[in-house]
Amino acid sequence: MRGIISYGAYVPYQRLRREAISAVVGGAPGRGARSVASYDEDTTSMGVEAGRLALRSVNRRVDPRACWFATSGPAYLDKTNATTIHAALRLDRDAAAIDMGGAPRSGMGAWRAALRGDGPTLVVTSDIRTGLPASVDERDGGDGAAAVLFGGDDDGAVVAEHLASASTTEEFLDRWRLPGESRSQLWEERFAETRYPPLAEQAWGEALKRAGLAAEQVDRVVLTGLHARSVRRVARGLGVGKEAFVDDLSATVGNTGTAHPGLLLACALDGASPGEVIAVVSLADGADVEVFRATDAIEAFAPIRTVAAQIEAGSDALPYGKFTNWRGMLPIEPPRRPPPDRPAAPPSTRAEDWKFAFVGSRDRSTGALHLPPQRVSWKGGAQDEMDPAPMADVPGTIASFTVDKLAYSPSPPIVFAVVDFDGGGRLPIELTDVDVSEVAPGDRVEMTFRRLFTAGGVHNYFWKARPIRG
Repeated sequence: MRGIISYGAYVPYQRLRREAISAVVGGAPGRGARSVASYDEDTTSMGVEAGRLALRSVNRRVDPRACWFATSGPAYLDKTNATTIHAALRLDRDAAAIDMGGAPRSGMGAWRAALRGDGPTLVVTSDIRTGLPASVDERDGGDGAAAVLFGGDDDGAVVAEHLASASTTEEFLDRWRLPGESRSQLWEERFAETRYPPLAEQAWGEALKRAGLAAEQVDRVVLTGLHARSVRRVARGLGVGKEAFVDDLSATVGNTGTAHPGLLLACALDGASPGEVIAVVSLADGADVEVFRATDAIEAFAPIRTVAAQIEAGSDALPYGKFTNWRGMLPIEPPRRPPPDRPAAPPSTRAEDWKFAFVGSRDRSTGALHLPPQRVSWKGGAQDEMDPAPMADVPGTIASFTVDKLAYSPSPPIVFAVVDFDGGGRLPIELTDVDVSEVAPGDRVEMTFRRLFTAGGVHNYFWKARPIRG
């Protein structure tokens, strides 16, 4: 039996109220809020966070033999982004890391390949959705990531058995974006509305036939696509009741594109019971359908952080001006300090475990912890007698902090804190996702993978601390 062993979804802390958009650019005020990747987040860093949640939910008892990453907004071209996720998650060197990107459908394609493969495979999907001010994409889009660990009974406890797949494909012009452009273009909506429903109907019928099920036997339906009118029309033709459809999170997150099937699947699995049938229907340049059945193992599965908890813990106080600045649409005067130099390849390679996976060193004889890792112990002076000390999942407490309004930052000011980690270890580290007025000594924090800055076309990834919420 092959299916889902674990899963995780990441929703950024920042939210933008839709009425904040209309208050600046006009138009009818939208309802609810959309999720927003912070200035120090991109599709790769969000993918790391989703992957961490998926692996932590099974206490890292399963070692993925491959990591596949799909996004329509890669942080790099001509360089594999999945290798950064691979390094941050400390996957084995012989585990392949491959990008499958360019279009939202690539995420479902990665699922299909993983379900037909051998061994545990981690599929990470991530997206940052944006558009011109006052556009539908800006208002209804969202940012987020999801990770699904696929495997068989020999790899771990399967919480959702895979029953069937089906796809239909047709070439037509619906949504497109040329390389180097940030804004997607859309054809007139009524055209695509004539193409998607028959494609979805065919794929839906074939998937149910292969699974040996009738439509009324499907308990939960994840239905998503970037063409909203087509999604609504397809929903009326699937033959299931309204109560079966999983909330599409349009009012709280928005449509996260490539990541949305995984994000909504996580929502469905968070509340699933043994025996429930869950179908995922995705509309993108055709239609893809995957059918799963929750197993008895779903009752013992405890996700580290549910989607609902992340939505509840978010902040919707982000000003529209700051959002447009983070998106590069409204540049502001930078700090009057020299910009940072481009990160160099050799030191990044030498310090890979520290830089990407936040691994310190621990003296074998005394247990002394070193952050960053050292060759000589501060306690006893032993040399080269160290074991790796992974610290990415270790929480800490703020001992003291300072607000720096002079140091270079893409979104000043910088908040630095001295963090005491549980079980030992102290390190000065930058905070993120914080309100300066609410930071206080004694606050509990956790580590998160972020992009410090970009210089010379090179992203400088490292770890920051954020308050523990939810």
